[in-house]
Amino acid sequence: MAKKPTLQRWSVEDSAELYGIRNWGAGYFDISPEGDVVIRPSGRKNPVSVSIPSIITGMRERGLDMPVLLRIENILDSQISSLHESFRKAIKTLGYRGEYRGVFPIKVNQQQQVVEAIARFGSHYHHGMEVGSKAELFAALSQLRDEEACLICNGYKDEEFIDLGLYALRLGYLCFFVVEMPSELDLIIERAERMGVKPLIGVRAKLASKASGHWSESGGERSTFGLSTTQIVDAVDTLRAHNMLDCFKLLHYHLGSQVSNIRDIRGAVMEASRIYAGLVKEGAPMGYLDLGGGLAVDYDGSRTNFLSSRNYSLDEYCTDVVEAVMTILDESDTAHPSIITESGRATVAYYSMLLFNILDVSQIEHKSESNTGEAGEADEIPVIPDDAPEATQNLLQVLNGLTLRNLQECYNDAIYYRDEVRQQFLHGKVSLRERTIAERLFWVIIKRIALAKQKLPHIPKDLAEIDLVLADIYYGNFSVFQSLPDSWAIGQLFPVMPVHRLAEVPTRQAILSDITCDSDGRIDHFIDVNQGVKKTLDVHELKDGEEYYLGVFLVGAYQETLGDLHNLLGDTNVVSVRINDDGEYEFMRELRGDSVADILSYVEYDPRRIVEGLRKVAERAVRTERIKPAERQMIMQAFEDGLRGYTYYER
Repeated sequence: MAKKPTLQRWSVEDSAELYGIRNWGAGYFDISPEGDVVIRPSGRKNPVSVSIPSIITGMRERGLDMPVLLRIENILDSQISSLHESFRKAIKTLGYRGEYRGVFPIKVNQQQQVVEAIARFGSHYHHGMEVGSKAELFAALSQLRDEEACLICNGYKDEEFIDLGLYALRLGYLCFFVVEMPSELDLIIERAERMGVKPLIGVRAKLASKASGHWSESGGERSTFGLSTTQIVDAVDTLRAHNMLDCFKLLHYHLGSQVSNIRDIRGAVMEASRIYAGLVKEGAPMGYLDLGGGLAVDYDGSRTNFLSSRNYSLDEYCTDVVEAVMTILDESDTAHPSIITESGRATVAYYSMLLFNILDVSQIEHKSESNTGEAGEADEIPVIPDDAPEATQNLLQVLNGLTLRNLQECYNDAIYYRDEVRQQFLHGKVSLRERTIAERLFWVIIKRIALAKQKLPHIPKDLAEIDLVLADIYYGNFSVFQSLPDSWAIGQLFPVMPVHRLAEVPTRQAILSDITCDSDGRIDHFIDVNQGVKKTLDVHELKDGEEYYLGVFLVGAYQETLGDLHNLLGDTNVVSVRINDDGEYEFMRELRGDSVADILSYVEYDPRRIVEGLRKVAERAVRTERIKPAERQMIMQAFEDGLRGYTYYER
């Protein structure tokens, strides 16, 4: 790890480089001269910005406690606009003779506010929805009002699902049924014939093409859903037999989510285009080619094919897609279809950020008394009594003999003698205070090794892990399981950084722990602008009486939908903000997070019965003279207030 500039030379530019905010922020986030993270709602197109600390102040003044999920409506607008405008530019430049139709897969973020905002702004571009269940279909129908916007029905479909989609078609929705399993086609035909409706039918193809990454199994010949080429041809024959081949309008595939390599995307588009051309040759009218999702988010800003990045820009993605479709279809003189993409992650990821305060810190180093008898710094040598155990004396010799040449040897010896003291403690041969002195001496050695190892040309693996061992634990007021489940479940890398004090040098290394009673409730992998991932985060020393705020960015995709109720910590407060052209901002929506009563009701407790039960216990305490009647009223009021309270830590 390179040595940081001194306090006098540290600047916000150093912070911007350290946290990589201008790499992963896509122009939406930066740092002000005062050291605050600012939001630029239109990206690099417009210099208007608002500081996150000022929004936090506004939230606190309105009685909203941390943690808060902050949504910036303008960013969502900008992402939808950028996607459509990039495709329009590619279509015009390349001379493509079809259109682009974007759809949002509701599973990525099913929250009503989000779906409503996408439908409202997306209507400028005929942006549609993709649904995979009856509930999602109702969510989409409640928001879509644009008859030119596509409504794509994926997933398993029973009779009711199909009937609902057919009714939607009769009402004017451009509703497509995508056949995921061969048996679905017969059911769609049967229900459509019974209703006298001409359905819009598509099929999901199992491509041979695959992408790497967490979701690679979504594609390929062994993918769970979709039809093989043999089954697709059978579907053509079935539709022809029912005089419904004219209903076959769409070909769909799904390569996977967060596809980081553009070569994988281009290869899949070309294969799908071949199948599309073959279907047209079979007599299907077609007209729509749905490329599914996959447009990645550059979470770490490295612009590589790393799992948390992508090696292409949005313009490159759109150009490659359009060019690949044209290249294949022009060979067979096939008409250019409307291109559909189901970009969910890239649409909503930037839109939301999790903000939380730090409640406390746990540090390895301990202040000790120096050999001069005065209070020493954390890395000063503790007083070693003359009658200290031999293992402790040996630790002192290790410290005194430490050089750059013998760091590994001293590291091994320090661990050996520390463990020897612990064994002697277990057998009653070393007192608690004697063990404490040895432990403090051990950590002094480790800290000095950590400082010295930076001068080595090649750092041994054992020594490379020291920074993590020495890291502080910063306790954040949030739940990983509720707000950042992908960080815990699949090691998803999200940008994490302080949102203020960025004109100050961060002097501490930390991992983040949430307030759940679970060792997995932590974040211990962070963006490293030089090496991709690091195990600790650069943070500032906490100041007495002052809040310290961190932000986790790019969390708009999947995190709200996947969150669970670990330790019965519920949904956080949610605030939606719109930033005006003059730099002022408005609080558009405020959703209070779950109360304790809300959460208990989710897991089948009745808060009223809980209160009644407690009231009986309190009355029994009055009868047995444990408490007075007036105290019963005070206690019951505290319980009732607690049920109405936020599930997270409140100052």
